[in-house]
Amino acid sequence: MIDNLPGLGRDPASVRKRIETMEALLERAFVIPGLNRAVGLDVLLDIIPVAGSAIAAALGGWMVWEARNLGMSRWQMARMMGNVGFDFLLGAIPWIGAVPDFFFRSNSRNLKIIRKHLDRHHPATATIDR
Repeated sequence: MIDNLPGLGRDPASVRKRIETMEALLERAFVIPGLNRAVGLDVLLDIIPVAGSAIAAALGGWMVWEARNLGMSRWQMARMMGNVGFDFLLGAIPWIGAVPDFFFRSNSRNLKIIRKHLDRHHPATATIDR
């Protein structure tokens, strides 16, 4: 039954949709007025010392786990976990941990790796970006 709902299946197209949605939520949920800079939950969570970075890393780790189900290589998985780990370490810096998230977007980097894999190995999942 769950496999029949859009975006909840295990097929590559559903996985792609879930990962793209999570990346948008974590990195581009809203725009800061005056700066015209898109930010997401990742930046907001980093305001909470340690726990916020841990939650953001867990959500980024979920994206990597979803990517694992697509049959990505160990090298790709290691790069993505490295991105999440580096983002976690930057976010764990007291008082200024949210600032690096404006510039280092681990989830966007991971989405780029996942899209490249999907476009190469599952071309039917490709979407046209506007």
